[in-house]
Amino acid sequence: MAQPPVLTAEQRAAALLKAADSRKRRAEIKAKVKSGELSVDAVLEIAANEDCINKMRVRELLEALSGVGKVRAAALMERLNISPTRRIAGLGRHQIKELRNEFMKIPRAISPGTLLVLSGPGGVGKSTVASRLRASGDFWVSISATTRSARSNEHDGVDYFFISDEEFTRRVRSDDFLEWAEFAGNRYGTPRSPVEEALRVGRNVLLEIEIDGAKQVKAHLPHALLVFLEPPTWEELVSRLEGRGTDTPDRRAERLQLAQDELAAASFFDLVIVNDQVERVVEQLIGLTS
Repeated sequence: MAQPPVLTAEQRAAALLKAADSRKRRAEIKAKVKSGELSVDAVLEIAANEDCINKMRVRELLEALSGVGKVRAAALMERLNISPTRRIAGLGRHQIKELRNEFMKIPRAISPGTLLVLSGPGGVGKSTVASRLRASGDFWVSISATTRSARSNEHDGVDYFFISDEEFTRRVRSDDFLEWAEFAGNRYGTPRSPVEEALRVGRNVLLEIEIDGAKQVKAHLPHALLVFLEPPTWEELVSRLEGRGTDTPDRRAERLQLAQDELAAASFFDLVIVNDQVERVVEQLIGLTS
């Protein structure tokens, strides 16, 4: 019988630290599942790119779901022919599909949520309005996928789903994104299945994206409500854009030309709202979901 490798003190310390970080990360994910912040589908997305989550036992994931518990989790795993000790990494394609389908099922009494897509020209205040909407608690917020590397303060599945360029291409070909675009040499996309799952269980979903992305979403989900945020006046938008001190004169001119082109797209949207007062706009948007 082969003997286990002999580790140095430094190697043992590094291994223990890695194990502790993995346990902490799994606990963080399970807490988010329990609170409803992450779905089964979202965890499976994270596991595809994060080894410590891929090694999580399926039983732990299911037991973390609100209203499931140990008994229902065990019964579900038996019905889907999943071993009690199986880890996410060991799930077959059919088992993954069945798990996703299981937690997309909702009672008929629950009405689907509203998909609100917020767009408009740069400088109009989309981010401010979107932040207020998120803080209201009335909307589920989608997590985008990206091919860029994570920054030191970012976590996979929390800030973005960080995936390889090859994986992004595969998902584009599989039509797994509601919309996607390239920016500064990296690609960004909105995963389709988590949004659809949230809508199916009655959650209102907010997407703050560019105009081309909004058009892609409408093509995938025609019932999406596209809202165009418009400035009170052209002069005020110009003032906001020119007030960005980090831009060169040429860059400011480009932004103004782009803003003109973006304003011309307003007729494509279901609703145009003038952003003259953030509180009023937020109240009006929340009212669209009731």
